[in-house]
Amino acid sequence: MDVTPWIDELTDLHGRLGGCFLRKEPRDRALSYLKGLLGPSERKNGWQLAEQAGEKVPYGVQRLLRVAQWDTDGVRDVLHDYVKDNFGFTGGALVVDETGFIKKGTESAGVKRQYCGTAGKVENCQVGVFLYYAAPDGGGAFLDRELYLPEDWIEDWERCDDAGVPKDTPFRTKPEQARIMLERARAAGFQPEWTLGDAVYGSDPGLRRALEDWKWPYVMAIKTTEPVRTRADQGVIKRTAVEVARDLPAERWHRLSAGDGTKGPRTYDWATESLIVPGTKAGNHTLLVRRSLTDRDDIALFLVFTTRPTPLEDMVRGAGLRWTIEAGFESAKGEVGLDHYEVRQWISWYRHITLALIAHAFLAVIMARSAPAGKKES
Repeated sequence: MDVTPWIDELTDLHGRLGGCFLRKEPRDRALSYLKGLLGPSERKNGWQLAEQAGEKVPYGVQRLLRVAQWDTDGVRDVLHDYVKDNFGFTGGALVVDETGFIKKGTESAGVKRQYCGTAGKVENCQVGVFLYYAAPDGGGAFLDRELYLPEDWIEDWERCDDAGVPKDTPFRTKPEQARIMLERARAAGFQPEWTLGDAVYGSDPGLRRALEDWKWPYVMAIKTTEPVRTRADQGVIKRTAVEVARDLPAERWHRLSAGDGTKGPRTYDWATESLIVPGTKAGNHTLLVRRSLTDRDDIALFLVFTTRPTPLEDMVRGAGLRWTIEAGFESAKGEVGLDHYEVRQWISWYRHITLALIAHAFLAVIMARSAPAGKKES
Protein backbone atom coordinates (compact mmCIF):
# COMPACT_ATOMS: atom_id res chain seq x y z
CA MET A 1 0.00 0.00 0.00
CA ASP A 2 1.25 3.47 -0.90
CA VAL A 3 1.47 5.42 2.37
CA THR A 4 2.71 8.62 0.74
CA PRO A 5 -0.76 10.24 0.81
CA TRP A 6 -0.99 9.45 4.53
CA ILE A 7 2.36 11.12 5.22
CA ASP A 8 1.36 14.12 3.14
CA GLU A 9 -1.96 14.39 4.98
CA LEU A 10 -0.28 14.28 8.40
CA THR A 11 2.27 16.88 7.29
CA ASP A 12 -0.55 19.14 6.12
CA LEU A 13 -2.48 18.63 9.36
CA HIS A 14 0.60 19.42 11.43
CA GLY A 15 1.09 22.54 9.34
CA ARG A 16 -2.37 23.70 10.35
CA LEU A 17 -1.25 23.53 13.98
CA GLY A 18 1.75 25.80 13.43
CA GLY A 19 0.08 28.95 14.72
CA CYS A 20 -0.61 27.29 18.08
CA PHE A 21 3.13 27.04 18.84
CA LEU A 22 5.46 29.98 19.36
CA ARG A 23 8.64 27.89 19.27
CA LYS A 24 9.95 25.23 16.92
CA GLU A 25 10.82 22.67 19.60
CA PRO A 26 7.30 22.07 20.95
CA ARG A 27 5.89 22.32 17.42
CA ASP A 28 8.20 19.53 16.24
CA ARG A 29 7.57 17.60 19.43
CA ALA A 30 3.81 17.73 18.73
CA LEU A 31 4.39 16.09 15.34
CA SER A 32 6.48 13.39 16.99
CA TYR A 33 3.71 12.89 19.55
CA LEU A 34 1.08 12.52 16.81
CA LYS A 35 3.25 10.00 14.98
CA GLY A 36 3.61 8.06 18.22
CA LEU A 37 -0.15 8.03 18.81
CA LEU A 38 -0.63 6.77 15.25
CA GLY A 39 2.21 4.28 15.53
CA PRO A 40 2.25 0.55 16.29
CA SER A 41 3.07 0.73 20.02
CA GLU A 42 0.58 -1.23 22.08
CA ARG A 43 0.58 1.48 24.75
CA LYS A 44 0.80 5.20 24.02
CA ASN A 45 2.29 6.39 27.31
CA GLY A 46 5.29 8.69 27.78
CA TRP A 47 7.94 6.01 27.85
CA GLN A 48 6.72 4.19 24.75
CA LEU A 49 6.13 7.39 22.79
CA ALA A 50 9.67 8.46 23.66
CA GLU A 51 11.09 5.08 22.62
CA GLN A 52 9.23 5.24 19.32
CA ALA A 53 10.79 8.67 18.71
CA GLY A 54 14.27 7.20 19.39
CA GLU A 55 14.67 8.79 22.82
CA LYS A 56 15.86 6.98 25.94
CA VAL A 57 13.82 8.96 28.47
CA PRO A 58 10.35 10.57 28.30
CA TYR A 59 11.40 14.02 29.51
CA GLY A 60 10.64 15.71 26.18
CA VAL A 61 7.20 14.11 26.03
CA GLN A 62 6.47 15.16 29.59
CA ARG A 63 7.63 18.72 28.89
CA LEU A 64 5.28 18.97 25.89
CA LEU A 65 2.30 17.97 28.00
CA ARG A 66 3.09 19.93 31.13
CA VAL A 67 5.22 23.07 30.76
CA ALA A 68 5.83 23.83 27.08
CA GLN A 69 4.20 27.04 25.82
CA TRP A 70 1.47 26.25 23.29
CA ASP A 71 -2.22 26.95 22.78
CA THR A 72 -4.16 23.79 23.63
CA ASP A 73 -7.55 25.32 22.86
CA GLY A 74 -6.15 26.68 19.62
CA VAL A 75 -5.40 23.08 18.60
CA ARG A 76 -9.02 22.25 19.44
CA ASP A 77 -10.15 25.05 17.12
CA VAL A 78 -7.96 23.60 14.35
CA LEU A 79 -9.71 20.28 14.99
CA HIS A 80 -13.07 22.01 14.37
CA ASP A 81 -11.84 23.34 11.01
CA TYR A 82 -10.21 20.04 10.01
CA VAL A 83 -13.44 18.12 10.61
CA LYS A 84 -15.47 20.77 8.77
CA ASP A 85 -13.16 20.68 5.77
CA ASN A 86 -13.27 16.90 5.51
CA PHE A 87 -16.75 15.94 6.70
CA GLY A 88 -18.78 19.12 6.22
CA PHE A 89 -20.67 21.06 8.86
CA THR A 90 -24.34 20.93 7.85
CA GLY A 91 -26.63 17.99 8.48
CA GLY A 92 -25.55 14.90 10.34
CA ALA A 93 -25.55 14.92 14.13
CA LEU A 94 -23.68 16.37 17.07
CA VAL A 95 -23.49 13.79 19.86
CA VAL A 96 -22.55 14.44 23.49
CA ASP A 97 -21.47 11.71 25.87
CA GLU A 98 -18.95 10.97 28.59
CA THR A 99 -16.36 8.29 29.14
CA GLY A 100 -14.36 7.25 32.17
CA PHE A 101 -10.60 6.89 32.62
CA ILE A 102 -9.78 4.51 35.47
CA LYS A 103 -6.99 5.86 37.67
CA LYS A 104 -5.20 4.98 40.89
CA GLY A 105 -4.63 7.40 43.73
CA THR A 106 -6.19 10.75 44.55
CA GLU A 107 -3.95 13.31 42.83
CA SER A 108 -5.03 13.23 39.17
CA ALA A 109 -7.21 16.25 38.37
CA GLY A 110 -10.89 15.44 38.92
CA VAL A 111 -10.32 11.86 40.05
CA LYS A 112 -12.72 10.31 42.55
CA ARG A 113 -14.86 7.24 43.07
CA GLN A 114 -17.73 7.85 40.68
CA TYR A 115 -19.71 5.99 38.07
CA CYS A 116 -17.43 4.93 35.22
CA GLY A 117 -19.22 3.94 32.02
CA THR A 118 -16.05 2.24 30.78
CA ALA A 119 -16.22 -0.22 33.69
CA GLY A 120 -20.00 -0.16 34.06
CA LYS A 121 -19.73 0.51 37.79
CA VAL A 122 -18.39 2.92 40.40
CA GLU A 123 -14.59 3.16 40.10
CA ASN A 124 -11.79 5.53 41.00
CA CYS A 125 -11.64 7.46 37.75
CA GLN A 126 -11.63 10.70 35.83
CA VAL A 127 -14.61 11.49 33.60
CA GLY A 128 -14.39 13.40 30.35
CA VAL A 129 -17.35 14.86 28.46
CA PHE A 130 -16.95 14.77 24.67
CA LEU A 131 -18.61 16.11 21.53
CA TYR A 132 -18.65 14.07 18.32
CA TYR A 133 -19.76 14.99 14.81
CA ALA A 134 -21.43 12.22 12.78
CA ALA A 135 -21.38 13.35 9.14
CA PRO A 136 -24.52 12.92 7.04
CA ASP A 137 -22.87 10.64 4.47
CA GLY A 138 -20.96 8.52 6.98
CA GLY A 139 -17.77 9.01 8.91
CA GLY A 140 -17.10 11.74 11.42
CA ALA A 141 -14.80 12.64 14.30
CA PHE A 142 -14.62 14.18 17.76
CA LEU A 143 -14.77 17.96 18.04
CA ASP A 144 -14.26 18.81 21.69
CA ARG A 145 -13.59 17.64 25.25
CA GLU A 146 -14.01 18.81 28.83
CA LEU A 147 -12.69 17.24 32.03
CA TYR A 148 -15.44 16.90 34.64
CA LEU A 149 -14.41 18.39 37.98
CA PRO A 150 -16.58 17.07 40.85
CA GLU A 151 -17.91 19.50 43.45
CA ASP A 152 -15.70 18.17 46.23
CA TRP A 153 -12.69 19.13 44.13
CA ILE A 154 -13.96 22.71 43.77
CA GLU A 155 -14.31 22.86 47.56
CA ASP A 156 -10.64 21.88 48.07
CA TRP A 157 -8.55 24.54 46.36
CA GLU A 158 -5.28 23.29 47.79
CA ARG A 159 -5.89 20.01 46.03
CA CYS A 160 -6.89 21.86 42.86
CA ASP A 161 -3.74 23.94 42.98
CA ASP A 162 -1.58 20.83 43.31
CA ALA A 163 -3.26 19.39 40.20
CA GLY A 164 -2.86 22.64 38.26
CA VAL A 165 -6.57 23.42 38.04
CA PRO A 166 -6.98 27.12 37.09
CA LYS A 167 -8.13 29.18 40.08
CA ASP A 168 -11.17 30.61 38.31
CA THR A 169 -12.56 27.19 37.34
CA PRO A 170 -16.22 26.95 38.43
CA PHE A 171 -18.18 23.81 39.09
CA ARG A 172 -20.10 22.79 35.99
CA THR A 173 -22.45 19.87 35.59
CA LYS A 174 -21.88 17.53 32.68
CA PRO A 175 -24.86 19.00 30.76
CA GLU A 176 -23.41 22.48 31.31
CA GLN A 177 -20.09 21.30 29.89
CA ALA A 178 -21.96 19.79 26.94
CA ARG A 179 -23.76 23.08 26.30
CA ILE A 180 -20.45 24.99 26.27
CA MET A 181 -18.98 22.58 23.71
CA LEU A 182 -22.13 22.79 21.58
CA GLU A 183 -21.91 26.60 21.73
CA ARG A 184 -18.33 26.39 20.47
CA ALA A 185 -19.41 24.10 17.62
CA ARG A 186 -22.20 26.54 16.75
CA ALA A 187 -19.74 29.44 16.72
CA ALA A 188 -17.50 27.36 14.42
CA GLY A 189 -20.39 27.07 11.94
CA PHE A 190 -21.77 23.57 12.56
CA GLN A 191 -25.47 23.23 11.71
CA PRO A 192 -26.53 19.69 12.62
CA GLU A 193 -29.74 18.00 11.56
CA TRP A 194 -29.89 16.41 15.03
CA THR A 195 -28.32 16.87 18.46
CA LEU A 196 -28.15 13.72 20.56
CA GLY A 197 -27.35 12.64 24.10
CA ASP A 198 -28.23 10.08 26.73
CA ALA A 199 -30.43 10.68 29.77
CA VAL A 200 -27.68 12.55 31.66
CA TYR A 201 -28.00 15.30 29.07
CA GLY A 202 -31.57 14.87 27.85
CA SER A 203 -33.01 15.20 31.34
CA ASP A 204 -31.42 18.63 31.76
CA PRO A 205 -34.01 21.33 30.87
CA GLY A 206 -31.36 24.04 30.53
CA LEU A 207 -29.55 22.15 27.77
CA ARG A 208 -32.80 21.37 25.96
CA ARG A 209 -33.89 25.01 26.19
CA ALA A 210 -30.59 26.21 24.69
CA LEU A 211 -31.00 23.86 21.73
CA GLU A 212 -34.56 25.06 21.20
CA ASP A 213 -33.44 28.69 21.29
CA TRP A 214 -30.94 27.86 18.52
CA LYS A 215 -33.67 25.95 16.63
CA TRP A 216 -31.49 22.85 16.69
CA PRO A 217 -33.59 19.66 16.48
CA TYR A 218 -32.71 17.03 19.06
CA VAL A 219 -33.41 13.46 20.12
CA MET A 220 -32.45 13.29 23.78
CA ALA A 221 -32.84 10.25 26.01
CA ILE A 222 -34.62 10.92 29.31
CA LYS A 223 -35.26 9.19 32.62
CA THR A 224 -38.48 7.24 33.07
CA THR A 225 -39.51 9.70 35.79
CA GLU A 226 -39.27 12.74 33.47
CA PRO A 227 -42.56 14.72 33.77
CA VAL A 228 -44.33 15.43 30.48
CA ARG A 229 -47.63 17.03 29.47
CA THR A 230 -50.04 15.54 26.96
CA ARG A 231 -53.44 16.60 25.69
CA ALA A 232 -56.46 14.55 26.77
CA ASP A 233 -60.25 14.90 26.72
CA GLN A 234 -60.11 16.60 30.11
CA GLY A 235 -57.40 19.03 28.96
CA VAL A 236 -53.65 19.00 29.44
CA ILE A 237 -52.48 16.39 31.95
CA LYS A 238 -49.05 15.91 33.53
CA ARG A 239 -47.63 12.42 33.99
CA THR A 240 -44.26 10.69 33.95
CA ALA A 241 -42.88 9.73 30.55
CA VAL A 242 -43.03 6.03 31.38
CA GLU A 243 -46.71 6.27 32.29
CA VAL A 244 -47.46 7.81 28.91
CA ALA A 245 -45.38 5.15 27.16
CA ARG A 246 -47.19 2.27 28.83
CA ASP A 247 -50.58 3.63 27.78
CA LEU A 248 -49.77 3.91 24.08
CA PRO A 249 -52.24 1.80 22.04
CA ALA A 250 -51.11 -1.08 19.83
CA GLU A 251 -51.73 0.81 16.57
CA ARG A 252 -49.09 3.42 17.52
CA TRP A 253 -46.23 0.92 17.43
CA HIS A 254 -44.07 0.42 14.34
CA ARG A 255 -41.12 -1.93 13.81
CA LEU A 256 -38.15 0.01 12.48
CA SER A 257 -34.36 -0.21 12.37
CA ALA A 258 -32.28 2.53 13.97
CA GLY A 259 -29.34 1.63 11.73
CA ASP A 260 -26.85 -1.20 11.49
CA GLY A 261 -24.86 -2.32 14.51
CA THR A 262 -22.06 -4.84 14.85
CA LYS A 263 -24.63 -7.66 14.80
CA GLY A 264 -26.83 -6.28 12.02
CA PRO A 265 -29.84 -3.94 12.01
CA ARG A 266 -30.80 -2.47 15.42
CA THR A 267 -34.50 -3.20 15.11
CA TYR A 268 -37.04 -2.19 17.77
CA ASP A 269 -40.69 -1.27 18.08
CA TRP A 270 -41.19 2.50 18.16
CA ALA A 271 -44.10 4.80 19.05
CA THR A 272 -44.68 8.51 19.61
CA GLU A 273 -46.93 10.86 21.58
CA SER A 274 -47.22 14.61 20.98
CA LEU A 275 -46.32 16.75 23.99
CA ILE A 276 -47.38 20.13 25.28
CA VAL A 277 -44.46 22.27 26.50
CA PRO A 278 -45.55 25.53 28.15
CA GLY A 279 -43.60 28.66 27.30
CA THR A 280 -42.22 27.48 23.96
CA LYS A 281 -42.61 29.85 21.03
CA ALA A 282 -42.19 27.46 18.13
CA GLY A 283 -41.38 23.87 17.29
CA ASN A 284 -42.82 20.42 17.82
CA HIS A 285 -42.24 18.35 20.95
CA THR A 286 -42.67 14.59 20.91
CA LEU A 287 -42.15 11.68 23.26
CA LEU A 288 -40.40 8.90 21.33
CA VAL A 289 -40.53 5.41 22.84
CA ARG A 290 -38.30 2.47 21.90
CA ARG A 291 -39.32 -1.05 22.95
CA SER A 292 -37.42 -4.33 22.79
CA LEU A 293 -38.76 -6.98 20.42
CA THR A 294 -38.37 -9.68 23.06
CA ASP A 295 -39.27 -7.86 26.31
CA ARG A 296 -42.19 -5.43 26.23
CA ASP A 297 -41.08 -3.95 29.57
CA ASP A 298 -37.66 -3.04 28.18
CA ILE A 299 -38.19 0.48 26.90
CA ALA A 300 -36.12 3.61 26.31
CA LEU A 301 -37.57 7.11 26.27
CA PHE A 302 -36.57 10.18 24.26
CA LEU A 303 -37.68 13.78 24.01
CA VAL A 304 -37.71 15.01 20.42
CA PHE A 305 -37.75 18.64 19.32
CA THR A 306 -38.14 19.59 15.66
CA THR A 307 -38.82 22.83 13.86
CA ARG A 308 -41.27 21.20 11.43
CA PRO A 309 -43.43 18.04 11.35
CA THR A 310 -41.08 15.07 11.16
CA PRO A 311 -41.91 11.44 10.24
CA LEU A 312 -41.29 8.70 12.78
CA GLU A 313 -38.71 7.12 10.47
CA ASP A 314 -36.59 10.28 10.58
CA MET A 315 -36.75 10.47 14.39
CA VAL A 316 -35.68 6.82 14.63
CA ARG A 317 -32.83 7.40 12.20
CA GLY A 318 -31.71 10.38 14.29
CA ALA A 319 -31.90 8.38 17.53
CA GLY A 320 -29.73 5.69 15.99
CA LEU A 321 -26.88 8.11 15.34
CA ARG A 322 -26.14 8.35 19.06
CA TRP A 323 -24.19 5.09 18.85
CA THR A 324 -21.59 6.75 16.63
CA ILE A 325 -19.87 8.33 19.63
CA GLU A 326 -19.58 4.94 21.35
CA ALA A 327 -17.80 3.59 18.28
CA GLY A 328 -15.66 6.73 18.38
CA PHE A 329 -14.61 6.11 21.97
CA GLU A 330 -13.74 2.51 21.17
CA SER A 331 -11.55 3.43 18.22
CA ALA A 332 -9.93 6.44 19.91
CA LYS A 333 -8.95 4.34 22.91
CA GLY A 334 -7.88 1.33 20.88
CA GLU A 335 -6.08 3.05 18.02
CA VAL A 336 -4.62 6.35 19.28
CA GLY A 337 -4.33 5.80 23.03
CA LEU A 338 -7.00 8.23 24.21
CA ASP A 339 -6.93 6.56 27.65
CA HIS A 340 -3.24 5.60 27.76
CA TYR A 341 -1.97 8.77 29.39
CA GLU A 342 -0.09 8.71 32.70
CA VAL A 343 -0.40 12.36 33.70
CA ARG A 344 -1.97 14.00 36.72
CA GLN A 345 -2.03 17.70 35.87
CA TRP A 346 -5.10 19.48 34.48
CA ILE A 347 -3.27 20.97 31.49
CA SER A 348 -1.54 17.67 30.73
CA TRP A 349 -4.90 15.88 30.51
CA TYR A 350 -6.23 18.45 28.06
CA ARG A 351 -3.07 18.34 25.96
CA HIS A 352 -2.91 14.57 25.63
CA ILE A 353 -6.63 14.26 24.97
CA THR A 354 -6.62 17.06 22.38
CA LEU A 355 -3.68 15.61 20.47
CA ALA A 356 -5.31 12.16 20.62
CA LEU A 357 -8.51 13.62 19.11
CA ILE A 358 -6.43 15.23 16.35
CA ALA A 359 -4.82 11.84 15.64
CA HIS A 360 -8.20 10.13 15.67
CA ALA A 361 -9.65 12.70 13.24
CA PHE A 362 -6.67 12.09 10.94
CA LEU A 363 -7.42 8.35 10.93
CA ALA A 364 -11.12 9.04 10.29
CA VAL A 365 -10.22 11.17 7.27
CA ILE A 366 -7.86 8.52 5.88
CA MET A 367 -10.53 5.82 6.35
CA ALA A 368 -13.20 7.95 4.65
CA ARG A 369 -10.94 8.60 1.67
CA SER A 370 -9.95 4.93 1.43
CA ALA A 371 -13.49 3.53 1.68
CA PRO A 372 -15.15 2.38 -1.57
CA ALA A 373 -17.86 4.70 -2.91
CA GLY A 374 -21.10 4.14 -1.02
CA LYS A 375 -19.33 2.26 1.81
CA LYS A 376 -17.93 5.02 3.98
CA GLU A 377 -17.28 4.23 7.60
CA SER A 378 -19.92 5.48 10.06
